[in-house]
Amino acid sequence: MLATHDAAIRHDFLNQIANARRRTDDLFALVKEESLYERPIAERHRIIFYIGHLEAFDWNLLSHRVLGCKSFHPEFDRLFAFGIDPVGGGLPNDQPAEWPSIAAAREYVREIRTILDDRLSDTLAQRPVAWADGHSLDTLLNVALEHRHMHAETLAYMLHQLPLDRKVRQAESVIASSSPVLPQSIEIPAGAVTLGLRRDSDVFGWDNEFEARTVDVPGFSIDRYQVTNGQCLEFIEAGGYETPAFWNGSNEGGQSDWDWRSSRGISHPAFWRREGHEWLYRTMFDDVPLSLDWPVYVSQAEAKAYARWAGKRLPTEAEWQRAAYCTPQEAERSYPWGEELPDSSRGNFDFARWSPVPVHAFPQGQSAFGVDGMLGNGWEWTSTEFGPFPGFEPFSFYRGYSADFFDGQHFVMKGGSSRTAACMLRRSFRNWFQAHYQYIYTGFRCVSR
Repeated sequence: MLATHDAAIRHDFLNQIANARRRTDDLFALVKEESLYERPIAERHRIIFYIGHLEAFDWNLLSHRVLGCKSFHPEFDRLFAFGIDPVGGGLPNDQPAEWPSIAAAREYVREIRTILDDRLSDTLAQRPVAWADGHSLDTLLNVALEHRHMHAETLAYMLHQLPLDRKVRQAESVIASSSPVLPQSIEIPAGAVTLGLRRDSDVFGWDNEFEARTVDVPGFSIDRYQVTNGQCLEFIEAGGYETPAFWNGSNEGGQSDWDWRSSRGISHPAFWRREGHEWLYRTMFDDVPLSLDWPVYVSQAEAKAYARWAGKRLPTEAEWQRAAYCTPQEAERSYPWGEELPDSSRGNFDFARWSPVPVHAFPQGQSAFGVDGMLGNGWEWTSTEFGPFPGFEPFSFYRGYSADFFDGQHFVMKGGSSRTAACMLRRSFRNWFQAHYQYIYTGFRCVSR
């Protein structure tokens, strides 16, 4: 993270962004050349868009505002500027012929990288730090860096849905359990929890992370582990996907959870495949027997239906936060396990693996209350609508980043997945998605009371 105004630390941004670029370049390299115009998920852009988007975002953010550069390709700056919100406004219907050639997109990327790297190297050496639109250069650089990290995760789950024969196969280690997962509940006593960041903090945060506030949380009981594929299989075998009573509740764009399930013919998680009498799991590069002790990845609608079947509910954002970061002594930790920075002994995150691992695989990542796996291995749905904290102020340079989704249709997710960068595992980070979207690496755990 770029957390201070020290010039040496700011210079490290060039190394950080270079590493992040390699990560996204490696993802594009997984796709066979003839498949770069594919649309693996109907609600998303074609892959070609994302090749140009990552650099267009950096260019539109920094070129004029910080570096004083003039555009060399205004048409591409606009074309690749913004993504789309899945399930939000109908399915895109563009055709491959409407997009530029792969060669043209790559030349656009190359030119932007050359200009930005040259000009940023000079700018980062200057004192004092430049300010733009009331924000420090450090803020803008962190926005560029985390935006790319977010898309590294988005690209991963998109490519997960691309047919196996259209990808360049990579070695993948699949970890199964050596001992069964026994569901347990952990009692969390009533107490306070801090949501968000203080503005006087030296920690970077997106606009929706401010301003910090303290919330009192009544006592509750929470699952020690994320709900597993095995538990979801029990729900399926009990007729859970065919029982309307479990799917009543919120609407999204006028469509109830049950109507969404019925109209799409959804009968199981999107990562599962049925072959005869056997359930398979689609990893990035293969179909493997379903690992019953991995976390199940589902939409929020599916998670709510399971919770109702189990006689429980999804946690609120504050409940999840308290179980993850608070202690019985009413202190708050930076991470569930304490103050040590995230490393490979604490969880499945920071691009360590393509696939999940058993939900009890990282006891060293346990929270003070004894809850396992709250960072990594899959984001976790909450029941909290994504909205502003008191004192919210949108980024002046990116006013719609959060505010466009304060619509009652998006819900907060916490935690992180195997494809979430370590810098985004901070306590205040908030992810969000619509309730009827199945493709993200997101699971859940249940609470009662």
